[in-house]
Amino acid sequence: MPRTKVSKRRRGTQRAPLTLLVPAALGLAFLVLPLAGLVIRAPWSTMPQRLAEPGVLTAVRLSLQTATVATVVCLILGVPLAWLLARVEFPGRRLVRALVTVPLVLPPVVGGVALLLVLGRKGIVGSWLDSTFGITLPFTTTGVVITEAFVAMPFLVIAVEGALRAADTRYEEAAATLGASRWTTFTHVTLPLVAPGIAAGAVLCWARALGEFGATITFAGNFPGRTQTMPLAVYLALETDLQAAIVLSLILLTVSVAILAALRDRWITSA
Repeated sequence: MPRTKVSKRRRGTQRAPLTLLVPAALGLAFLVLPLAGLVIRAPWSTMPQRLAEPGVLTAVRLSLQTATVATVVCLILGVPLAWLLARVEFPGRRLVRALVTVPLVLPPVVGGVALLLVLGRKGIVGSWLDSTFGITLPFTTTGVVITEAFVAMPFLVIAVEGALRAADTRYEEAAATLGASRWTTFTHVTLPLVAPGIAAGAVLCWARALGEFGATITFAGNFPGRTQTMPLAVYLALETDLQAAIVLSLILLTVSVAILAALRDRWITSA
């Protein structure tokens, strides 16, 4: 048996000292107890009726639609961007990569303000869209999609770039040797090679878009049926209907847990 496997197994079977076990248990409780409280306080007896309420259904439907469209936008724009960062050497590539990941650390409200300054009716691009085509993006469903795509695209780009860097380039070189064009090589060789990475990135992107709050409420507002997604509905329901807020929170929690469980092997190495 290889030494690496033996060492991994030995590390996995070590007995935890009490000085580490106690803070580890406290850390786990700190993370799990709030989620457990959400499950315990859920109105299970009236859950079907709560889920059938028009406001809940509208928020759920709008969230699913906007998150899906935003993910499609991220795929169309993010996959070529990830390929560019992974396969092409150009001046300022590190700066471009840093700019791509800025939305990951940028406060969501700041992202919403930035979108307003660019795409608002008096923004750099928004004023031109309004005066030339009569297109207004803020406080619309399209604005929700743009906001969600802005905050979620880095997840897709990072996942796809990592998959591209890990892929074996010999297949692409063989296709080029056989006379395949760059586009044919990309669509018939590269994309199938990194398809698992694209799928994982798309799922993470969709989940991030589904849970977006700060940038959405800043750029798109909180209008039921038009821009009120599930996170915004939770925020509003906290003031009027706590049970509805819990139901919507449970939906988001279930989606998050399911996605993390499905993608666990993508970033956690088995022992």
